Amino acid sequence: MPSDRPVHKRILLKLSGEALMGDDAFGINHATIVRMVDEIAEVTRLGVEVAVVIGGGNIFRGVAGGSVGMDRATADYMGMLATVMNALALADTMNKAGLIARVMSAIAIEQVVEPYIRPKALQYLEEGKVVVFAAGTGNPFFTTDTAAALRGAEIGAEVVLKATKVDGVYTADPKLDPTATRYSALTFDKAMAGNLGIMDATAFALCRDQKLPIKVFSIFKHGALKRVVMGEDEGTLVHV
Repeated sequence: MPSDRPVHKRILLKLSGEALMGDDAFGINHATIVRMVDEIAEVTRLGVEVAVVIGGGNIFRGVAGGSVGMDRATADYMGMLATVMNALALADTMNKAGLIARVMSAIAIEQVVEPYIRPKALQYLEEGKVVVFAAGTGNPFFTTDTAAALRGAEIGAEVVLKATKVDGVYTADPKLDPTATRYSALTFDKAMAGNLGIMDATAFALCRDQKLPIKVFSIFKHGALKRVVMGEDEGTLVHV
C-alpha cells in the first residue's frame, strides 16, 4: 500500500560504475550522472538519509585488457581506485545540485578523500549529508556488492537498494522470454534456490544473515527511486 511519506528513513544505494556510462563505451556520461543525482536529491528532500556505494566498472573496463595475467589483488586495488574517481565525480555533481556530499574511502588517500570512520559517517547521515562510500571494502577479492551489504549493515540502513538496468527480478530473462514476469517480492531462500544472481554470494549471504532486505530496481526508470522509498510496487524486494 503506497504511503504519503517515505517508508524508509535510511537507505544504502548501490550504483554500478557501468550505470554512469550512459550510452558511452566507458567513462562518465555527464547527462547520466546529473540525472541520477536529481533522483537522489528528490528522495533527500523527503527526509530520507542516503548513503551510496559506487562501483568502478566504467573506468576499470577501459584498462581491464591490461590487467589480463595480472595478480588478482593488484587488479582489485586498481578497481578500488576507479571507485574513488567515480565517488569524487558523484559528490561533485551532488554539491553542484545543492546537496552536501561527503566521500569516505576504505583505503587511505587523505589528500583526496577522508577515510571511512563509522561514527563520522553516521554523523553525516544524521546531518542530512549524502555519504558516498568509495574503495569497496578496502580488501581485494570482495566486490562492491559486498561493500554495499557491509556498509548497509554498519550504518543501520533499512534496505539496500541495488540499482540495475532492469526494473526488478524476473522469472526469466525478459529480453529472451516474452512471458517472463517480474517478482514483486521473494525470499532470500527462493532467490538462492533459483540461482537468480541478484548479488554475489558473499554479499547476498551477509544481507540474509543481517536480515537486511534488498530492493532491485532500475535506476534508468525516471522516478523509480522515489517510488521505491515511498513503498510503491517498484522493482523486486528480497527479504527474509
